[in-house]
Amino acid sequence: MAAQPSLPGLIRKKRDGERLEERDIQSFVRCVTDGTAQQGQIGAMLMAIRLRGMDTAETLALTRAMAASGRAPPWAPRWRGLLADKHSTGGVGDKVSLALAPALAACGCKVPMISGRGLAHTGGTLDKLEAIPGFCVTQSPQQMLSILEQVGCCIVGQSEELAPADRVLYGLRDVTATVDSLPLIVASILSKKAAEQLSALVLDVKFGSAALCPTQDSARELARSLVAVGEQLGIRTAAVLSRMDQPLGRCVGNSLEVLEALECLDGGGPPDLRELVTTLGGLLLWQCGLAGAAEQGRERLGRALDDGSALRTFEAMLGAQGVPPDTAHRLCAGTPPQRRQLLGQASVCEELPALQGGWVQGVDALPLAQVLHELGAGRARAGDPINPRVGAELLVSPGQQLREGDPWLRVHHDGALSGDGRRTLQRALRVAPEPTRQRPPRVAETILPGTARDGC
Repeated sequence: MAAQPSLPGLIRKKRDGERLEERDIQSFVRCVTDGTAQQGQIGAMLMAIRLRGMDTAETLALTRAMAASGRAPPWAPRWRGLLADKHSTGGVGDKVSLALAPALAACGCKVPMISGRGLAHTGGTLDKLEAIPGFCVTQSPQQMLSILEQVGCCIVGQSEELAPADRVLYGLRDVTATVDSLPLIVASILSKKAAEQLSALVLDVKFGSAALCPTQDSARELARSLVAVGEQLGIRTAAVLSRMDQPLGRCVGNSLEVLEALECLDGGGPPDLRELVTTLGGLLLWQCGLAGAAEQGRERLGRALDDGSALRTFEAMLGAQGVPPDTAHRLCAGTPPQRRQLLGQASVCEELPALQGGWVQGVDALPLAQVLHELGAGRARAGDPINPRVGAELLVSPGQQLREGDPWLRVHHDGALSGDGRRTLQRALRVAPEPTRQRPPRVAETILPGTARDGC
């Protein structure tokens, strides 16, 4: 048997455009996990993968090796076929997970949702939940098992035991300018999902000016790769492509997004948020065999939002993850003003007037998120503190007629909105002298296993 190449030899192999064998990739991931690989060596391999790419077999081997770098959670055998999760590539105002996880659990799924924090202009699910007093995102595998047994869902951060190789590689991709590498994206996302031993997975791949993928074509390429590799991992996988030029829903900012998620869980909320929640949930219920088709799953999930069962499950999840029972109940059963009081409010709440009249075409998500980031709603690097009370509410919708001076945005902050920030926000509002044709739906396309292709 040929000797296993050294780590520098593996880096050289990929650098020169050669294909890495499965044992090569396993050796690299083992060095990453046990700490014998130097950061410079890891960075060199990441860059070699970024420049030379990986075929589907290499990407699959990398995903499997990363998934196997930790310990599998101790799920009950009777949950086989019912374990479901969702992943979003990130956007502005994306509070889908907060409504989707409890709604799925109310329909019979087991949802061990592993989520992340916000970075730059993209919001993080864990940051939103930590805006709720007492909510604890750190749960051991045994604690997760108990919560899933009692409630049916939990939303937690990645534990040290789950795919530890991914934590190392993910932490270096930003500083090595390899964030946009398709095989590294696929392996990072799916290694955690494979380690969760999921039965079904749905991916929300966003495209547009405020998304990881700028165009629908680039989003489709990523989605097809994710679906193809996910299926080869034995996970029933589907993806939707959703637009991310305008914020999802009306609210951006951690506390405000919790409030809007509660509206959705209460059977209301913005139509585009409900559309995305029910579309993703419908696919998962179908994949888990709890609905005969995706559309039937969508209807069933909508009923869970409307009949109160999803909201009751959310309340139970809050209690199971550290929120005092009285606080959890008042947050879920209270009026909007009572909910706002529980989460706390920013010291300044100001409305911006429209500088010109016309018909609203939309509000650009990226500049809105960037200004809120500067006001304290986001972080520049991992570990930075954030202010959960900072945010904004859209007071207009596409297709609405607006007069000059009408308020169109309500900004919540604890500092001062600079002149540059105010001008940036005003430029985010797009109006036209005549009404435009109907805005396309939030969900643009669905990628199912039969339509996915090989190749990363």
